Amino acid sequence: MKKFFEEFRKFISKGNVMDMAVGIIIGGAFTSIVSSLVNDVINPILGLFGGMNFDQLTWNITGDVTLYYGKFITAVVNFLIMALIVFLMVKVMNKAMSRIQKTEPPKTPTTKKCPFCKSEIAIEATRCPHCTSQLEEQD
Repeated sequence: MKKFFEEFRKFISKGNVMDMAVGIIIGGAFTSIVSSLVNDVINPILGLFGGMNFDQLTWNITGDVTLYYGKFITAVVNFLIMALIVFLMVKVMNKAMSRIQKTEPPKTPTTKKCPFCKSEIAIEATRCPHCTSQLEEQD
């Protein structure tokens, strides 16, 4: 049991878990903004054309059973707007990351392959530590 809690502590202290937690919290707050946008701005504008707000659309099946399909339509619109915004954010982040990666200077190699045994050796080596072959100086 002690080993289990030790593994859990290592897992929870990793940066990825913390990043995910922050993302979930921000996503929850962002969901309320998108819901407000749909409910308070988009639905009333669409209501100008349809004569009513989507949230008010219902179907009374029997006396006590009513389907609120307008709320479902609103949820679908919320989802589509949220998906579009997340898509745009990921697209912008990918573009920014590709620019950052392009501006990094190329790394100088620290190893090379032995021409005789094909083992990986230090770039400064003059003799291969694996096959003991004498290596030629390269300019």
